[in-house]
Amino acid sequence: MAKLPVEKMRELERRFGEIEARMSAGPAADVYVKLASEYAELQPVVGKIRAYEKALAELSDLESLLEDKSVDREMRDMAEMELPEVKERIEALEQEIQILLLPKDAADEKSAILEIRAGTGGSEAALFAGDLFRMYERYAAVHGWKVEVLSSSEGEAGGFKEIIATITGKGVFAKLKFESGVHRVQRVPETEAGGRIHTSAATVAVLPEAEEIDIEIRAEDIRIDTMRSSGAGGQHVNTTDSAVRITHLPTGIVVTSSEKSQHQNRAKAMQVLRSRLYDAERQRADSERSADRKSQVGSGDRSERIRTYNFPQGRVTDHRINLTLYKLDRMMVGEIDEIVDALMADYQASRLAQLGEQQP
Repeated sequence: MAKLPVEKMRELERRFGEIEARMSAGPAADVYVKLASEYAELQPVVGKIRAYEKALAELSDLESLLEDKSVDREMRDMAEMELPEVKERIEALEQEIQILLLPKDAADEKSAILEIRAGTGGSEAALFAGDLFRMYERYAAVHGWKVEVLSSSEGEAGGFKEIIATITGKGVFAKLKFESGVHRVQRVPETEAGGRIHTSAATVAVLPEAEEIDIEIRAEDIRIDTMRSSGAGGQHVNTTDSAVRITHLPTGIVVTSSEKSQHQNRAKAMQVLRSRLYDAERQRADSERSADRKSQVGSGDRSERIRTYNFPQGRVTDHRINLTLYKLDRMMVGEIDEIVDALMADYQASRLAQLGEQQP
């Protein structure tokens, strides 16, 4: 395990104390807001650092007791009993501090754009895409996040050929970024008389929601076309030219939105375009930093099969970390924290290992 950066820890404690003092002095409202934000960011790690320092002091006291020959036997026995627990606590705190000090992904605190598309498997794939969307929708509700559908194309038998939505809240991208990839389902379709298991798939893409300050889109770089909207099965057909298609000329990225309001369509399509360009820029920067960079939780490649949902066995397997859970029914109603947390922990462990390798 990598050694803790003691100087950095002291600097964080010093800065935290400085912020506390400035906030107590009653600064102007705008200054106070900035200080409060930094205070909230530093509080978890400084709390762990202080707990770590307290545990080190306890360890030192116990070791001094054991070395002191004048101390009676009963006190020495008590010290020997406490020693393993304190050492264990120090080790756990070291790991927690290292994780808290890992370089942050600038996009982690952002909201996200969720894109789900039916893959191989026809109508069954579209139904599965609908199941996945409801799973994420319920997961978002548990976390107090807001879900808004930007565009959707329904499947002939239900579900979605494609659905794009925003999930708004603090830290959405950090939780959902490892969901990108191919999700495979194995189950018996309702229309299957022989009871044969069919395999189909849907592709999930989770993009950090970009703001205008993140990505600037020049007017001359886009072409905007209006089209006539059409509804599924001839229902709810909008007869005005309200659907909008935006093409980003330098990259060839095309985004469409077909709600009733042309003004809303343009705003929503620009929102998705901005996030796709931001995501592409992030991936390009990652590739430049390390040509062979690929974490244990996968590259995030949309073509990479990441998870299998086996309905007959009630089983979910995440292939990146070889994790199998027999609670498919609970996961499909949004209880995916166990698998999300396991992916995040695995990613953090790989980052810690990389840092350890880099240290002399």
